[in-house]
Amino acid sequence: MSERLIPDSSAPRPQVTKKKLKNPKGGQIARIPVTEIFPSLEDGLWPAKAVEGESFPVRATVFREGHDQYAAEAVLLRPGGAEAMRVRMVDIAPGLDRYEAWLRPDAVGDWTFHIETWADPYATWSHDASIKVAAGIDTDLMLEEGARLLERAIAGKAFGNPTQKPLNEANAKSVAEAIEALRDTSAPAQTRLSAGLHSRIRHIMRKYPLRDLAGRSRSYPLQVDRERALVGAWYEIFPRSIGASFDGEQWHSGTLRSAAKILDRVADLGFDVIYITPIHPIGTAFRKGKNNSLTALPSDPGSPYAIGSDQGGHGSIHPDLGTMEDFDYFVKRAKEVGLEVAMDFALQASPDHPWVREHPEWFSTRADGSIAYAENPPKKYQDIYPLNFDNDPQGIYQAVYEVAEKWIEHGVSIFRVDNPHTKPLAFWQRFLAQMHAEHPEVIFLAEAFTRPAMMRTLGGIGFHQSYTYFAWRTTKEELQSYFEELANETAHILRPTFWPTTHDILTPQMWTGGAAIYAIRAVLAATGSPSYGIYSGYECLENVPRPGYEENNDNEKYEYKNRDFEGAEALGIAPLLRQLNRIRRAHPALTRLRNIKFHTTSSPNLLAFSKHVGAEESPTGEADTVLVVVNLDPHNSTQGMVDVNVPALGLALPPAEGDRPVMRVRDELDGRTYEWGSRNFVDLWPEGKVAHIFSVEAL
Repeated sequence: MSERLIPDSSAPRPQVTKKKLKNPKGGQIARIPVTEIFPSLEDGLWPAKAVEGESFPVRATVFREGHDQYAAEAVLLRPGGAEAMRVRMVDIAPGLDRYEAWLRPDAVGDWTFHIETWADPYATWSHDASIKVAAGIDTDLMLEEGARLLERAIAGKAFGNPTQKPLNEANAKSVAEAIEALRDTSAPAQTRLSAGLHSRIRHIMRKYPLRDLAGRSRSYPLQVDRERALVGAWYEIFPRSIGASFDGEQWHSGTLRSAAKILDRVADLGFDVIYITPIHPIGTAFRKGKNNSLTALPSDPGSPYAIGSDQGGHGSIHPDLGTMEDFDYFVKRAKEVGLEVAMDFALQASPDHPWVREHPEWFSTRADGSIAYAENPPKKYQDIYPLNFDNDPQGIYQAVYEVAEKWIEHGVSIFRVDNPHTKPLAFWQRFLAQMHAEHPEVIFLAEAFTRPAMMRTLGGIGFHQSYTYFAWRTTKEELQSYFEELANETAHILRPTFWPTTHDILTPQMWTGGAAIYAIRAVLAATGSPSYGIYSGYECLENVPRPGYEENNDNEKYEYKNRDFEGAEALGIAPLLRQLNRIRRAHPALTRLRNIKFHTTSSPNLLAFSKHVGAEESPTGEADTVLVVVNLDPHNSTQGMVDVNVPALGLALPPAEGDRPVMRVRDELDGRTYEWGSRNFVDLWPEGKVAHIFSVEAL
């Protein structure tokens, strides 16, 4: 048998040195954690995007230990730090603890938002007391706990929250009456409980909750821009083509004065922005001829993107187009008819640009001593020298910023930035930050058809809008998936502008579909995105591709185009564009991006989606719902069924049972009215009826 050792209690105990507790590395987790906050770019490093008057969602994962109830609110703060609004978050994914609230800033500026959380003892008591009293378990104890909890609410005594305020006199009186009833042992237990759960008490405790263990997330930035950053209809022109003439032997350039004559027509079509390609002097060295030919004829005007000659650079105007006085006249006329002027901002130089002579260090030198021209092998652009932003970055930055400021001084309010993805992101971040600080009204559109990561990051560091892959999304599945991505996943970072074609892009779908495909793509662009654009050859149905390329043959980048715009009216696309822009202006639902909902159709060639905006966000003060159905086949008629998800329309409609009509839909394209239920037949065809654009209201 072994001997047990008994410790000697009289022996001195060893001294234990207590270590000072430190907060965990990376920060102490909140008592009620808030994680996975959206919208957040790089964990709040860059601001999320919104425009004045636009609602945006705030989401977060919120949870706690055990089973006690808790709550969360999203809080929006103005640029000066004053609270603008707070909204109780709701559980949008039961079981996953994912909460959401929608906030709406009402002015331009640098806002912030955060999320506040608290334990909700009243909600916990309501849940537990309802169960226990009904079962006869701890009845008096539960009722007394409810009374004491309400006493804390009257006094403003929340655990771990010194900022809790007492209830006002009127609410305190109502709550005191409930406390008295809870303690009235002469009444049945259920009657006493009902006093504590009365709708009046529930309302008070929801509006002025007892916030135990209150906490909050850190603040996240939100850049709120003017509405044009989200909403607009663009019309693109090459100014030299407007008014150009051919005398039988050679072309004569149009001018800024002659280009101004198109502004009334563009405004009549309902566009908001007139976008002009570069108007600067064009180099003669390695000038490109027709269709990018390496050999230019003496009469070939060259690409306006080969900027710079001995007549000036980015701050100058091509002599054929006129003078700065003529440019000011163009801007003045544009504003008179309600158009903003957007200008190409192409940071590159022709070999003849003054920068090449004055600052050769701004460019890359090859082993043979020559300056490297632009290449995207096997493509070569011998008429363009790209800037090397690693050589004298401060000098280049200063020159570029001065160019932008000059055109802003002359009335340019929007820049379409050519190929921003070929320039360093650090340059753009600095440039756009300074622009935002000094000219917050000026908008920058990124012309970047490139990899998704680059496109998103350009938006994250400050570009207000972006070109998209819309031109290449053609099937029902592709369009629905892409529209949902832009609306739900990237709206806080990348604002899309849909262009069916550009002066660089003519996708194969456009080659053979005739007027029908031009109508289809115009409808999709104008209703699918708050911002869309049309290149001026569009209504003329210019659809002949350059062999081997996805671009127009006889490309306007290398020659003049004198179009028959009056004749274009008869082709049907110009009147359709006018209709589309009228519909967009009449329906606030089409001016929002995040509100798209898709509806099931029976045909792969029928795409159906709706957009809704509530009365609080509508300029008219009335809710607005639009339902769009498009035939994606430009060659054949399509018949099929549209199964409308009635609740997704956002209207107060009765339940749709069977084929019973519950709504009146008016086609804004032809004025016809129908009564629709949840399942409806449509018949669309290429010759004249490619889509329905319905305004929706309850019967």
